[in-house]
Amino acid sequence: MSGRGRRFRRRNHARRMVAMISMAALLLAALLFVFVGCGGSGQQGSQEEGGSPEQGGAEESSNDAGGQAGGTTGGTTNGMGGGATNGTTAPSGATTGPAPKQPFTAIAPPPGAEPLSEAPGPPEPQGAQPETTAVDQYGNPLSPIATRTVPLGQTMVAGAEDPSDGPLKNNRIVAYYGNPLSEYMGVLGETDPETMMANLKEQTAVYSKLDPERPAIPTIELIASTASREAGASGQYVNQLPTDLIEQYAQLAEENGALLLLDVQLGLATIEEEIELLRPFLERPYVHLAIDTEYSVEPGQVPGVNLGNVDGTEIAPAIETLDQIVRENNLPDKMLLVHQFETGIVTNKELIQPTENVEVVLHADGFGGPEAKLTKYDILVRDEATQYGGFKLFYTQDAPLLSPQQVLQLDPAPAVVTYQ
Repeated sequence: MSGRGRRFRRRNHARRMVAMISMAALLLAALLFVFVGCGGSGQQGSQEEGGSPEQGGAEESSNDAGGQAGGTTGGTTNGMGGGATNGTTAPSGATTGPAPKQPFTAIAPPPGAEPLSEAPGPPEPQGAQPETTAVDQYGNPLSPIATRTVPLGQTMVAGAEDPSDGPLKNNRIVAYYGNPLSEYMGVLGETDPETMMANLKEQTAVYSKLDPERPAIPTIELIASTASREAGASGQYVNQLPTDLIEQYAQLAEENGALLLLDVQLGLATIEEEIELLRPFLERPYVHLAIDTEYSVEPGQVPGVNLGNVDGTEIAPAIETLDQIVRENNLPDKMLLVHQFETGIVTNKELIQPTENVEVVLHADGFGGPEAKLTKYDILVRDEATQYGGFKLFYTQDAPLLSPQQVLQLDPAPAVVTYQ
């Protein structure tokens, strides 16, 4: 090869080397650009989906419909309980998803309804003067307490809070109590279901009109297990209501925008045993639980003959179980109502505490004269309840029957009013 040819080849080789180096440099720059860009985007995406540690975000919050609807970084509090709140990971076994809707339709107050106002003078019965001496069902004297502890109309006891979004947060419950198989156990057994529901809505509407700031919800309090003086096949002195009958009233409640409150009279059974029997119903959004504590007896005792009692150590686990049911099924928050027939029937009340998903009502039960009933409410609810109070009225056995306006003057105003 000539010298000229060799020089041309060397120059051509040099040009190729320069071109290859330039291409390699460009490729390296492109790779660096892609790497840095993807890494930054991935970090940003991680913060947007889960929120920064300072924001309390959780890895799952991007899938939380409640957090998306709220539009705030790190998620928002689930409006109906259940699932994750404040952008935190939901407890193990919990089901996350869209916030459940309120499963009831409160009775709207009529147009122009006036806010609840103080009635002139102390609550007095209609058509008769109150008893001069307050006594309980056994003739024991009760001492009335007159000083109001919370503003008129407030339904929580002094110092209580409600972190849930349960039915009592903004509403009152008006319930009809009973067993449809017996006309002697409350209004549910006195008429057919449709007539009962019509009467219940009419009674509920009265409370919505008197206190329009807290529209009332019609509620069926169905005795799902009835204490018996016979031990029965189970040996637990309690008879379960047939499942198909519970289903009938469950459907009646759902179709009418009402709530279903399943009441258990325990006998020798435990609260947890009753909850497990009723779990398929309690997993529905409109079903809640009540406990008739005076029927919980010890071995050797008989319900209705011996006055029973329930300790707070038995009720606290039931609250936790209800809370778990809410979380695992992404349900609206629930309520536990505890009936109290007399003092001493519910012990260690300080252990009966609400949760973020369960409201607690301590309920003053029993019939009698107005003064005795009002004083019992002061003792059993105002001075000992941990959150909300409830009050029972007997259409035929109270002498005379307190009016809804008189009931709302109680301190605190009952969040649950039950008629039997």
